[in-house]
Amino acid sequence: MNLRTVIIDDEKNAREALLGVLESNYPEINIVGQADGVFSGLQLIEKLQPDLVFLDIKMKDGTGFDLLSRLSDISFSLVFLTAYDEYALKAFRFSATDYLLKPIDPDDLDEALRRVKKKQDNQQLNIEALLNNLQQKRDDEKKVVLKTAEAIHIIKVAQIISCTASGNYTEFTIHGRKNLLVSKPLKEFDELLTPMNFFRPHQSHLVNLAHIEHVDKKDGYTIIMTNGSQLPVATRKREALLKKLEEI
Repeated sequence: MNLRTVIIDDEKNAREALLGVLESNYPEINIVGQADGVFSGLQLIEKLQPDLVFLDIKMKDGTGFDLLSRLSDISFSLVFLTAYDEYALKAFRFSATDYLLKPIDPDDLDEALRRVKKKQDNQQLNIEALLNNLQQKRDDEKKVVLKTAEAIHIIKVAQIISCTASGNYTEFTIHGRKNLLVSKPLKEFDELLTPMNFFRPHQSHLVNLAHIEHVDKKDGYTIIMTNGSQLPVATRKREALLKKLEEI
């Protein structure tokens, strides 16, 4: 595999450091060009049509997001380069987009490149979801990329009714759609969705609080969801659930 690669970063030292690591450890990564900003990066991508782009977020003439929004087609694999930004990192995770924190950790780089090599996704869909989420201020308008064995689905967070653990998989129950089985454990979605008005009432379930119809207290607590499904509440989670519902 020979991946024609470009690095777009306005810091010369950062470009050279990444270039050195890539050339020393990844012979399959062929660096065909470098750029130091949005405008020069756009020209480079359009001219070289690379397979892989390492893209800095904050540059002197704009952001990596500005660059992406000006491309009519994104057919290359993409790895963002960024200093810590909690909001941006959450957007990356929702859109299933790869990123590396500066200074770059060798293990993180290795993992990102491993995903790039095996990825056969439509990157355009991931980026569209990312740009949408960066523009949305309301959580219920944000979208999450869910990958099943058959397809990639972009789902509004507000449409998710619940998530259920199924071994190392998670089954999504979604309003108006068939269930989706995603090859990630529930723990990952718990971390991602809990700040978005979700609650984990049981080790096997994560629910969208906006889709709770009522809580039945008879014979132990049971959550009745808007689609009619009934989900258990662990004894130790009852008080926290009631508190969450009072805050709505």
